[in-house]
This record gives sequence, structure tokens and C-alpha cells, in this order.
Amino acid sequence: QVQLVESGGGLVQPGGSLRLSCAGSGRTLDYYAVGWFRQVPGKSREGVSCISGSDGSTYYADSVKGRFTISVDNAKNTVYLQMNSLKPEDAAVYYCATDGPMGCTVVAGLFRSWGQGTQVTVSS
Repeated sequence: QVQLVESGGGLVQPGGSLRLSCAGSGRTLDYYAVGWFRQVPGKSREGVSCISGSDGSTYYADSVKGRFTISVDNAKNTVYLQMNSLKPEDAAVYYCATDGPMGCTVVAGLFRSWGQGTQVTVSS
């Protein structure tokens, strides 16, 4: 299994931007899909975005479409989530995951490897 480490979270004002990173080690991230999920206390984990390991296709939840962009840097073995125009409802712990399907999906139960999460707080 690959090991994943997220970073880039923090406190940002509404309307601001953050770029989350998901660095992989142990093997490359360009085989299985990589998904970004978020979770707030008391709620189930929500799929935010994913990028396919087979053809690079992407998916975005309706709540983030047009504001978030997922990308991969194979040389750095890192997947990024650029988050713009952040809203208070985007605040959550964000996780990346892989070792699941090759095609894009945000069904959390299909992913076997998860990072530890990074906190995103959106507040003025």
C-alpha cells in the first residue's frame, strides 16, 4: 500500500484560496484513482473530487465545481487540490485516498489507503 501525507490546510477568510497537497510514498500515484474527501464532526465523509489513474479524467462534487481543481504532478508523486473562493461550508478535515478503483469515484469505502487529514478552516 502507498502512504499518503496531506498538507496545506489552514485558516483562510471567506473568498480566499488554499492548495492542498497529497504526497505519496511507497509507489507512484498514477495507477489508481486518487480522491479528495472532507469530513466535519457528526457527518459522514463527503467525496469532493477525484482524478482517474487510467486516463486522468476528473470529477467534482456539485458543491465545489468551478471553485476547486484537482491535479497531479507525477514527478513529485503528489496530487493537489486547488481551492478557490472558499466558503465557510468548505471548512472540514480534508483527506486524500487511493488504492481503490482506477477510474474516478468518490465512494469512500472503495479506497484502502488514506492520509491523516489536514484541517481547513474558513472564517473571518
